[in-house]
Amino acid sequence: MAFPQSFLDELFARSDIVDVVGSYVQLNRKGTNLFGLCPFHSEKTGSFSVAPDKQIYYCFGCKKGGSVVNFIMEEENLSFPDAVRFLAKRAGMEVPEEQGDREAGRRRARLLDLNRDAARFYYQLLQQPEGRAVQDYLERRRIRRATAVKFGMGASLDAWDILLNAMLKKGYTKSELLDAGLVVQNKNGGLYDKFRNRLMLPVIDTRGDVVAFGSRVLDKSEPKYMNSSETPVYSKRRVLYGLNLAKKSKRPNIILCEGNLDIVTLHQAGFDNAVASMGTALTVEQTRLLSRFTKELVLCYDNDNAGKAATERALQILNGSEFSVKVLQLPRRRAENGELVKQDADDFIKLQGAGAFERLLNGSETGVEFRMAQIEGKYNLANDEDRVAYCTEISVLLSTLPGAVEREVYSGRAAELARITPEAMKMEVQRAWKQRTARENRAALRRDLNPAAKSQPQERSLHYQNVRSAMAEEGVIRLLLLDGSLFPPEPPLEESDFSSPLLGKVFAFLWQAKCEGRDVSLASLAGELSGEEMSHLTAICQKPESAQNGGRALADYIRVIQTESRKRSGNGMDPLLAAAEKYKDKKGDTRNV
Repeated sequence: MAFPQSFLDELFARSDIVDVVGSYVQLNRKGTNLFGLCPFHSEKTGSFSVAPDKQIYYCFGCKKGGSVVNFIMEEENLSFPDAVRFLAKRAGMEVPEEQGDREAGRRRARLLDLNRDAARFYYQLLQQPEGRAVQDYLERRRIRRATAVKFGMGASLDAWDILLNAMLKKGYTKSELLDAGLVVQNKNGGLYDKFRNRLMLPVIDTRGDVVAFGSRVLDKSEPKYMNSSETPVYSKRRVLYGLNLAKKSKRPNIILCEGNLDIVTLHQAGFDNAVASMGTALTVEQTRLLSRFTKELVLCYDNDNAGKAATERALQILNGSEFSVKVLQLPRRRAENGELVKQDADDFIKLQGAGAFERLLNGSETGVEFRMAQIEGKYNLANDEDRVAYCTEISVLLSTLPGAVEREVYSGRAAELARITPEAMKMEVQRAWKQRTARENRAALRRDLNPAAKSQPQERSLHYQNVRSAMAEEGVIRLLLLDGSLFPPEPPLEESDFSSPLLGKVFAFLWQAKCEGRDVSLASLAGELSGEEMSHLTAICQKPESAQNGGRALADYIRVIQTESRKRSGNGMDPLLAAAEKYKDKKGDTRNV
């Protein structure tokens, strides 16, 4: 155990799950539990439940669940030891750490210190004569000095090992520089700086730590843009460039763009609510991060095929979420040769000004309008055949809208474009809605008619080989967590009796905790199980179980497990069949059995 159990018991006692989760999620009481919008996936109707009596949370939508420490691990992207430290700091408790945990914490702290010192080194180079090339580049991009300082910009020189040597002199090791992704190892084992001859853009998370770097090359070499690789302190799926600044904005929404320099230009122009993903499309983890600071997003990706595809992917992720989503489409500009070419936010503001961008922002369309426009662009609505095809495709889109009023409004617009009556379009949307609903109902019916499949864990790696035994195993775990007084004087089962390795491990842990006089609760398992295992165990605890007649129910569950265990081992047969065979040997028949 990484931490003394007595310390963890006290920490969990001081970290009430309602208080902790309530600082991230708005909770409303419904009966004995509290509900809110899940912070781990997009939804409009709250399916996220917190049980104060059990000190657990569970989402009936995405099926994630666990204890207070699991919530912090998931929400803050922390390991179990770091989540414990996070809660301990919140509770004002000193952490008694073992050598291994101290080493892990020290390693993380060292990497963050290294990133900070590297950022300062790059920043200082930018101020010196050696950084003249980057200074000139910033002037060409019309990025003011105050803006460069605000974002902590720096310069990497056209040299192989200047950062390497500087950081080694500061006492960092070659191994730490490799772990931080600041240097690269060649095939001969030599090290050299990863970032050379580039504008450096430190990536700062919402806690103020430098976790990574973005960069832009100064010449025509490739790659033009280069970001840090994944490290122990950086996951690009969980970070948004500029959010450390945008979270302080007074504007009512957050603008989501593609490029780091777009963000710099937008902030300089007064749009301090702009952020960018780090070389990846919008992720669920990033939407969870955004939900802490806003409920309104504006997608402002490049107006080319790649940008439109990124917009569509983002809309799919945000579909059905609590976010109000708009799309700002930047118009194409005419090049000197007369050709219409794409432009990003940086180009538009420099050519048209902040006022023009503000007008576009105020007139940005909803996500539905954007998707309707994309479908419209595929067809020639002067052609009857295309009009029919357009009506078929647009009706499928409109049938997915959750509200009847939304469907009616947008169906009217589509009907006007297709030059058909609103009634005809409404009927087409209803037909598409019925077809989709029928498909979903058939799929649900297939699941309901297959109890074995319905009983299986959501996570494939936890698949039950023996569903009958596993259902009884779940019952044993559920009853022991529900009422600790049900523990028999002696262990009635071995871990090997369980068909599910996970449930066997949980039973063994609970029994050991009981014997040692430790806390027997779901929270006590947080350090022993993975996130997926903890979610599954929480789901098990959501199933109905009564402590009344608990002793009899426990005995029944144990009997099923023992019977199935003997069948698997081949050391015996079903007890009823064994009794029948014994009676038959004595009497010569089984008529009285």
